[in-house]
Amino acid sequence: MPHRWDQILPTRGAIGSSSFLTLMEPEPSWEDHEYLQVSKEDHTSEPDAVDSYVEITYVDDEKRDVVSINSILPDDILEQILGHLPILAIIRAGSVCKKWNDVSRSGSFMQNLPITSPQKPWYFMFTCDSDPRGHVYDPMLKKWCRFKIPYVKIAHWSIVSSSGLVCFMDRDSTRKLYVCNPITKDCRKLETVPDAKVSDYCALAISLDKSSQDYTVTIVRSMRAPGEQEDWDLSIDVYNSERNLWECPVNVTRQAWRGGADSVICGKALYFVVYLTRAMGFIPPTSRYGVLAYDLASLSFDLDMDECLLPAPCPVTCMRLINIEDELVMVGGIEKKGRPSIIKGIGIWLLKGKEWEEVSRMPNSFFRGFGEFDDVFASSGYNKLIYIQSYGSPALLMFEMDTKEWRWAHKCAAVKKSPLQIFSGVCFVPRLDLSP
Repeated sequence: MPHRWDQILPTRGAIGSSSFLTLMEPEPSWEDHEYLQVSKEDHTSEPDAVDSYVEITYVDDEKRDVVSINSILPDDILEQILGHLPILAIIRAGSVCKKWNDVSRSGSFMQNLPITSPQKPWYFMFTCDSDPRGHVYDPMLKKWCRFKIPYVKIAHWSIVSSSGLVCFMDRDSTRKLYVCNPITKDCRKLETVPDAKVSDYCALAISLDKSSQDYTVTIVRSMRAPGEQEDWDLSIDVYNSERNLWECPVNVTRQAWRGGADSVICGKALYFVVYLTRAMGFIPPTSRYGVLAYDLASLSFDLDMDECLLPAPCPVTCMRLINIEDELVMVGGIEKKGRPSIIKGIGIWLLKGKEWEEVSRMPNSFFRGFGEFDDVFASSGYNKLIYIQSYGSPALLMFEMDTKEWRWAHKCAAVKKSPLQIFSGVCFVPRLDLSP
């Protein structure tokens, strides 16, 4: 049950340090604190809720002054204090009183917030059914909250993110696309892709320009070419938010290579996974997975597979591509010898030039904690933090690129209700200053 502020605070106008800590204590439900939804009517019935005043009270026959913090704390100082809090604490602080709500929504506060309050990415975990509700994990507070992504029916949607923006696409038709800030719930429906065709495989990616806050959305489609069983048509659609325009600069046919379901934008390049459907003379038989790159700046695409293919560093069953500070990181499931549908471990690699450099391998103690993996899993990350999750379990593992540290997230409240229930997730950076 959510707390009532009048039960937490000793007086409406006087907030001591102990009361503030109690106020910031995380609660189990995100929905109890919708972003800054504090109505003015909630405060009109409370006289002098934000006015300056000094009251004289008597405690143990001693005369003491009780001063409202709002009467002595300038707005710019309050902004700095709030700006150094985690996002979840900022949102809850906006529910204390009208003044704190106004300050936390002011233009100057929003402008400085990304600098004063750098955030670690949250992880949104959901079950693959028709319910868009799930749980979100804050690694700074080490807490899970109930959470809901707007306008999404999870079973039929692909979800990707870049910084504080999340993009979802209807996987069945690929005609419905939305970009939203999941914290503020601001959402924008993108124009329909011209002449969009239903594809056999589809990979969605989004990239936010930090300076202009414009974003790019790409869709890599792959479908079997007519006539030849082992040939695959490959197309790339590119959307630019500044021009509000879709383009299709690539539409080619690849022999024996089909596109996969994973892609990412790093800098000015789009990287996407491809899969070898039959043996090729110049490709080692163990390297069924690889990565291709498309230059978004020059709009160039190398058709020579000998030159442009980045094969997997070892036999893998799954490749997840992640942008970590504009460097391409790959999380891959390492095949168990003789059992290609089962993985014996998970590795993390960083692309250096055209070679994969191994960063770390998941320790066996952590790998056994997931139970038996099949050939695929979920993984995403941002700002040196990588999340890895088995589709068959709500267990969540984190890896720090800087310290090479593996650790479990706190246990999620999600419960596996049936053996066939599937979990998935995506990470995003909580931002109050972004709007699509």
